[in-house]
Order: sequence, then structure tokens, then C-alpha cells
Amino acid sequence: MEFGRTEEQRLLLGAVQEFIRKIVVPRAAGRDVSAEFPEEELRAAAELGLMGMAVPETHGGADLDPVSTALVYEEIARGSGALAVILSVHNSLVCEAIRRYGTEEQQDRYLPPLASGNLLGAYALTESGAGSDAAALQTRARRNGDVYLLSGSKLFITSAEHADLFVVFAVTDPEARRSRAITAFLVERDLPGFTIGKKERKLGLRSSEINEISFADVRVPTGCRLGDEGYGFPMALALLDTGRIGIAAQAVGMAQAALDLSLVYAQQRHQFGRPIADLQAIQWMLADMATRLEAARLLTYRAAALKRDGDPFGLAASQAKLFASRSAVEAADAAIQIHGGYGYLEEYGAERLYRDAKATELYEGTSEIQRLVIARHLLRGTSTPAS
Repeated sequence: MEFGRTEEQRLLLGAVQEFIRKIVVPRAAGRDVSAEFPEEELRAAAELGLMGMAVPETHGGADLDPVSTALVYEEIARGSGALAVILSVHNSLVCEAIRRYGTEEQQDRYLPPLASGNLLGAYALTESGAGSDAAALQTRARRNGDVYLLSGSKLFITSAEHADLFVVFAVTDPEARRSRAITAFLVERDLPGFTIGKKERKLGLRSSEINEISFADVRVPTGCRLGDEGYGFPMALALLDTGRIGIAAQAVGMAQAALDLSLVYAQQRHQFGRPIADLQAIQWMLADMATRLEAARLLTYRAAALKRDGDPFGLAASQAKLFASRSAVEAADAAIQIHGGYGYLEEYGAERLYRDAKATELYEGTSEIQRLVIARHLLRGTSTPAS
């Protein structure tokens, strides 16, 4: 597996870095304070092709390989974790779902507007009683002729207020074993009975909005079923494996941002007549941050490369997410410590990184769930040999 950047990747990242520098970074702190959805940034991202990273060129997308996609998420999260989350859900969970499991008609209908940014996607799996236990869904979809009647509610739905298309998971056969009871659907927001609930106030990633959504006998055409009936649960798990690579890449970007801030501040801040960067205590903190960052980056690229090469990558994705998310939180914590009292102030940015990084240990499978996934792979003897 090769991790060296190709010429195409260098050109892509150059454009992304300019986008981050000129459009994202100047707005990121303000967006965090106001918890304002980054509409302008998303329009600019669409112009760069970042709304269709997982979409084939035949449907108007960039068709980036998984390593290139991880590189992009890392750069975006370095400037704004919230924007990275919105793009990750849209690309890794919605576009990827339609690309992999959608019919030709569904792909022709939805992928081009998703890739162009004319539609925004959302992923609706989590419920109040079905978070880590994704098979415990209570939302129901009952077949009635040529429609399914969808009833229930979901929570923590990223971009719900602004999304146009939702990938929704619901129980279609309560009598089936749990792994075959669930089916996925493509649900448009303007269907009668579909309601967007309150926007939640969050610790971090504040401009990435999350809401509760509910369904009251929403009539979903059978043509909007995604994949076969009863195949929703394995589909959700497969999509989350891909999504975890994106979350790991976001965590790497946040950890890099924390190190960037710390290096600049440590060389500018003077105490005892010299820069605090001269102090061994600070140097050791910087060294630990940089070392954990590189380890997290390599784990993330390895998972992405396995997916790119068509090899099993679920174990590697969970390992990358587990380690990278913890590394991001530790890097942000160290950045605050290096900044001292200033690290506790909004103005300096370290506290925002800390709040944002914490979410990477929670969504798309908590760190505890990643450990369960890793252990089960090991106990089944399905770990991938180092290469």
C-alpha cells in the first residue's frame, strides 16, 4: 500500500487549502459563536467538486479514491471541523449509499444534484433507544401497495434543517431476526407527514446543526427503497465503516490544527525571559502531539488504502477512528495547556478545537463501540496482516 501523494492529489489539496484559507478559516470562529450553518462555504465546496467526492464522473462527481477523500477531509477539518462533518455525512453516508446500493434510476435521479450541491443529504439511523445498538430501531415502515407507510422518529440528524434527501432506516419485518428486520429508504423532505424537530444546542461543531426528525405515516414510494427489503442493517454497518475513515481523517485534521496553533504560540509567548518553546516541558508536549498525530495519520491512510485496493477494511477503519479521535482530543487538550490561560479564551482557537475534537469519539460509533468491533475481528481471526 502506497501513501505517497500523487500529482493529482497534490493539485487537489492545493485547491482545497486555498479554499480553506480564503473562505473557511475567516468564518469558522464566527460560525461557531453564532451556531450558523455554513451555506456560503458549502456553495464554494460544491464548485470545487467536494459535494460529489464519492460520486462517479458519469453522474457529475469527482470520483475520488478513498485515500484522496481522506486527505480532503483532513484539510477541511484543519480549518473547520463542523464543515468537515457536514461534507462527510453528505459524501460518505448518503452519496456512497446511493452509489453502492441504489438502482440505476435512483442513481440517475439523485447523484447528479447531490454532486453539484443542488441537493444536500442527511443520514437518519440513530434513535433515542437505538444509538450504539443500531439494530434496536423502533421506526417502522409498513408496506401498503406501492408505498411504505413510515412512522417513528430519529435524533442527532446532521444537517436536517437544510437537507433535501434523507437515507432513513426503519423496521419492515418486526418478526425477522434483528439483522434482517431493517430496510433503508430514500426520503425527500417535502413528503407530507415528515417533520423537522428542534435544533439541538451542542458543546462543539456548533455550525453543523443536528435535529430530531419524525414521520407520521409518511408515504414513501416502493421505488425509493434503497436495496432489498431486510438488507438495511448490514448496509448501515458497511456505510459506517466508510464513514469511520472520514471521521478519523477529520480527527487527524483537528490534531494537526492543535499542533499548528501550539507551535506558533510556543515560539511567540515569552516567560522567564525566553520563548516557552525553549522549556523542556513544552517541548515534550509538542513532541508527543506530533508523534501521536503521525501515528493517527498512518492508521487513517492505511484504512483508506485498504478500501481503495478492495481489501477488507472494517477493522482498520475502527482502529483508525479509535486512535485518531483520542489523539485529537489529547492534542487539543495539550494546546490549551500550552496556551495557559489564553487557551481558555475563544479568541485563541484552542478551546474550539477541544470542543470539536470531543465529538469524534462519539459519532459514527463511540470509542467503546470501536473497541468492541476491533475485539470481535480479532477473536474471529479476521484481522488484516500488516502490509
